Amino acid sequence: MERQVPRTTSDEIDLYIRTCYSLLRTSGEVRVRAFEEAHAFSRSSLHAGARAAEPDVAAFAYSAARLPACMPQVRRVVLGQSHEQFEAAEHEVSEWVSVRTRGRRRPLRWDGGGTLAAFVTSTSDIDDLVPIVTAYQIEWNKMHHLLAATGRSGGDNDDTLTDALRLNAHDVDLLRQALGPDWQTGLRAITAAPFDLSLRLLAGSFLEYQRAAQRWWHELEPAYLRAERPRRRPVYFVSSNTHCLANLLGGWARTHRDALGAWVAARDPEGLASTWSGFAKAGDATGLDNLAYYLLGRYLKEAGTTGRVAEVQAWDAAIGLRTIETPGQIDVAAQVIELGRIDPNRLDPRVRVPGIERLAASDAVVINIDYPLGMAAYHHLSRLAQGVGELRGVYVMGKAATLNGRVGDIMISSVAHDEHSRNTYLFRNCFGAADVAPWAREGTVLDGQKALTVRSAFLQNREYMSVFYREGYTVLEMEAGPYLSSIFELGSPSRHPHDEIVHLSNVTPFDVGILHYASDTPYSRRQSLLSKSLSFFGVESTYACAIAITRRIFSEELARV
Repeated sequence: MERQVPRTTSDEIDLYIRTCYSLLRTSGEVRVRAFEEAHAFSRSSLHAGARAAEPDVAAFAYSAARLPACMPQVRRVVLGQSHEQFEAAEHEVSEWVSVRTRGRRRPLRWDGGGTLAAFVTSTSDIDDLVPIVTAYQIEWNKMHHLLAATGRSGGDNDDTLTDALRLNAHDVDLLRQALGPDWQTGLRAITAAPFDLSLRLLAGSFLEYQRAAQRWWHELEPAYLRAERPRRRPVYFVSSNTHCLANLLGGWARTHRDALGAWVAARDPEGLASTWSGFAKAGDATGLDNLAYYLLGRYLKEAGTTGRVAEVQAWDAAIGLRTIETPGQIDVAAQVIELGRIDPNRLDPRVRVPGIERLAASDAVVINIDYPLGMAAYHHLSRLAQGVGELRGVYVMGKAATLNGRVGDIMISSVAHDEHSRNTYLFRNCFGAADVAPWAREGTVLDGQKALTVRSAFLQNREYMSVFYREGYTVLEMEAGPYLSSIFELGSPSRHPHDEIVHLSNVTPFDVGILHYASDTPYSRRQSLLSKSLSFFGVESTYACAIAITRRIFSEELARV
């Protein structure tokens, strides 16, 4: 290991981080207004209009998508790491309503009144949540003052709303989407009163984060261990999502493609019926498979069809694929997949490798987790590695922003700078462009990239990023650094270092592969991350990554058996 060249950073971002943690050390509540000055002067790329008088609707929409629909009623957010902490503070969260958000997986409980409880599983939850609620409050209050000054409720027609809030037609539409179907009620709430939120952090110890990871593994472990095979089996670890591997290996969507096609023709979800029809007429099996995979989730959740989910779970269980939705009450779902029970006839044709039938002799499992946020990745991989047998490989698939590509491109890095540890990790990525390109028909596959692991989507600005871009960093994401810190500790007798250049190739005895697909191009069109979902457009790049990972695992295991 070598000393790293002194890091050029953003004083404004560092000040913001220090302000947040120093204020949250108090045992009482902190009003969000205390964060506003540091937030505004951080010049965050996601909140470029923080200091302007006009509303930054894109930043408000981004924040609203990561907060629950009850947020206009909330006046206090309490952050804690366990039910015991909340109960000790006289918050009986087990009796509160569970609420969700559109854009972030985080366990939330609402008392039905003014208090929202948020479970935090790492420091990244704090880095993420504080800027989100601060941006939400800043933009709410801008709109409140403008609407109150004109005497309008916000429920008027588009022309008067445009004049009152100084918005163009696109931003008016974006604001309505941010407030949800009952957007007029939301605007009336904005007009009625300013937002004055308080935060309280009950605890934030490293030990409690480790305990949370222990609870998570404790509920996952029985699915990994089997009574008839008490020996701890070899494991291939994957961090991706809970639909890609299930679809590629289980085959339910492909087998039931006709039923899905009839449902698409009848419902036309997202206007994709014509796309399905086009793929069918062209005989494009790959296009139909990708579209079937994309729409399966909505098909299963359609009102009045609860039996469909159980049917698919039973179908997957028959080939040794079991899903655990919220292990330890932590919103990081996991799947345990027994390679020896996979049915080659059910496989997506793209993942069938020569000799696949010989997998029947395998005793290895794949543990796939729904990728956690930021530093939670470190805690989950570290705890899992303590509980399994031989770790054969670590494969990470995630979304990222790209500074040199387009939305839908796939980036493969062999260098990652981690803002948590301030280490620069050099590692041998087992994937190259040739492993992924055959499965990506639209996007470009870019290997030889360098990734920057940021603490939060908000905790970056243009000046800060330009420094890294000049050094060749083109991928902005949140999990690679924490995973690499954990990987270092899995092959080294010491804890990971800080502020050093670390050559991981010298310490990792197993396969390491990291793939990112581009969901945003932040410095060519800022609104892309703030207001646009990848939707079906992102399916191809997502599955191209998943196919490459699956084929790699199959090839490695076939060589072993």
